[in-house]
Amino acid sequence: MTSSLFPNLQILTVGLTSVLRSHGSTNDQVTILHRHPNIYASSFPSEIVTCRVDDGSELRLFCKYATGHSHAAYGHRGGIAYEAAIYRHLLQPSHATTPAFYGAYAEISTGATWLILEHLDKTLRVSHTPEPAASMKVAARWIGQFHGTMKEHFSHTPVKFLNRYDAEYYLGWARRTSLYAGHWHRRFPWLATLCERFEELVVLLVTAPPALIHGEYYTSNILFRNEIVYPVDWESATIAAGEIDLASLTEGWCTEIARQCELEYQQARWPEGSPADFERTLTAARLYLHFRWLGDRPESTAAEHHRWRFEDLRFASEQLGLM
Repeated sequence: MTSSLFPNLQILTVGLTSVLRSHGSTNDQVTILHRHPNIYASSFPSEIVTCRVDDGSELRLFCKYATGHSHAAYGHRGGIAYEAAIYRHLLQPSHATTPAFYGAYAEISTGATWLILEHLDKTLRVSHTPEPAASMKVAARWIGQFHGTMKEHFSHTPVKFLNRYDAEYYLGWARRTSLYAGHWHRRFPWLATLCERFEELVVLLVTAPPALIHGEYYTSNILFRNEIVYPVDWESATIAAGEIDLASLTEGWCTEIARQCELEYQQARWPEGSPADFERTLTAARLYLHFRWLGDRPESTAAEHHRWRFEDLRFASEQLGLM
C-alpha cells in the first residue's frame, strides 16, 4: 500500500491499536496481517484491513480516511468526523443493523480523521441480489422503521451537531442548477421557470414530519446479507423529510417496484396511516434529488448523461402542476 491516500504500516498500526484499545478489543499492539483498497470507495479513500489482537483472534476492519480530501457539497455532506459522530451518538445506541462501530482516530501528524468499522463479509448491494425486487422491499421497510423509531430518539434527546435541511438549503440547489445548466436551457426552455417555481414546493419538504435521514439512501449504499440490510456511508445524515430517502432508494427503478417500496415504507413508518400529502412530498423529494445532482458541479451538469434527470424533472413538475 504505497498511495499517499493511505497511512503507512507503522501509522496504521498505531492508529488501530489506539482505537481497538479504547473499544476494549485488545490490550496490546495489534498486528496488521493484510490490507487492500476498498473497490467501492466514493467520497473518501477506504480499505479493508485484517489484524490480529492480543487474544489471537483476527478482526476484519473497514477503515475510511479523510486525508485532506473533502467535498462538503454545499452542506450536503458532513465529512468523516461527522459520520463518526453519527455512528457513536445515534446508530450505535439505536441498535440498528449497521456495521459495528469501533471508533474514530485523529492522525497525529495531519489531524485527519479515520473512521473504523466492522467489515461485513459476504454482502451484496441491494440491487445485485438474486431477487432485487424483494430486497428493495426489505430496504424500504428498514428505512421506514428507522425513520419512525429515530424520531422518538432525537425528539427526546436533541443532538446539537446534527445538520438540518431548511428552505435556503433546498432553494440553493435549484438556483445552482439554473446557473450551471448552460446549453440545457436552450433544449429545455421550461427549466428556468421550474427552478424559480421550486420555491412553491419547498414548504412540503420543510413542514413534512421530520426524520433522521441517511441522505443518500441509494442501493449502492445498502448492503444485503441473509435477508437483512446494512446501510453504510452516513456522512450525509441529517434531519429532513424522510421521503428523501425513499426517493433516493427508488430512483431509476420501474414503476411497479417503486410503488411496492412506497407501500412498504408507509406501512413501516406510519402503521396508523400516512400523512395526507405524502405523495406530493415524495414527488417534491424527487425534484430535490435531481437538483441536488444537477446543482453540484458545473462540469457535471453539462454532461449528456444527465439528460434523463432533466426529463424526469419535467415529468415530476407536471405531476405537481407546476408546468
